[in-house]
Amino acid sequence: MPIKIPDDLPARSTLEREGVMILGEADAVRQDIRPLRIGLLNLMPNKIRTETQIARLIGATPLQVELTLVRMSDHVPRNTSADHMLSFYRPWADIRHEYFDGFITTGAPVELLPFEEVGYWDELRRVFDWTQTNVHGSFNICWGAQAAVHHFHGVPKHALDKKAFGVFEHHNLAPASPYLRGFSDDFAIPVSRWTEVRREDLPEDHGITVLAESAETGLCLLEDPQHRALHMFNHVEYDSTSLAEEYFRDRDAGKPIDVPKNYFPGDDPAATPQNRWRSHAHLLFGNWINQIYQTTPFDMTDISRG
Repeated sequence: MPIKIPDDLPARSTLEREGVMILGEADAVRQDIRPLRIGLLNLMPNKIRTETQIARLIGATPLQVELTLVRMSDHVPRNTSADHMLSFYRPWADIRHEYFDGFITTGAPVELLPFEEVGYWDELRRVFDWTQTNVHGSFNICWGAQAAVHHFHGVPKHALDKKAFGVFEHHNLAPASPYLRGFSDDFAIPVSRWTEVRREDLPEDHGITVLAESAETGLCLLEDPQHRALHMFNHVEYDSTSLAEEYFRDRDAGKPIDVPKNYFPGDDPAATPQNRWRSHAHLLFGNWINQIYQTTPFDMTDISRG
């Protein structure tokens, strides 16, 4: 089944070339079916790239999905045109009375700032609280995941001496979890962050389950049933070239950056990187969408009643 996105969203042409089924807005109106409503709070600098990455993954499931792009109400992005934001994004203040089957919060380039110093922190806390009454299931990514576990559980983040940067092996710690259905025992995931959340800081009595972690880069994926959420600290959604673009950007700007580990063949930046995580990215998002579909109420207002 297809994903419903605006007809003129830039991601559309990319997804169509990749064979992702796209449902036109006019066709969607004619169909007598309730699609899953998924909101994407996109805090990444390159909005169009992230829209495409997420739409690619949630559009590959056999269910009809309607994607709503959401922004912070008062924050003005510096790296995306005002026309794009006005055409395709809705301020959270405008959708706060609506209901969603799923809601995704991305990472953001603010991880070295204390949470309380982020300009939109107060509104983001309200968004997280809103997900407990208006969203059936949440998926938080990278800094978005760190922010969520800090807000809900008081878990701190810690600065790293060196950026965790590359593609690292992770261990499947919960093979019976519906979110890891089909996962191998070990799998590669891209990592790109200057901070970390540590296992020893997780409250033991909050019901959090560690689903995946790496011996080198620590926690990767948490299940938080109390808040109906998954927290992914790394970037399973990344394109094949995302780490390369980050590396060359920082290198060319004269910033201290190592070649991403286990990424370029032979650690040669001139070589074409190989994508070793694509299948697990599709599995994870597909499993998450399937869990939402299996458990979400048909009448979305029932979400507010738990």
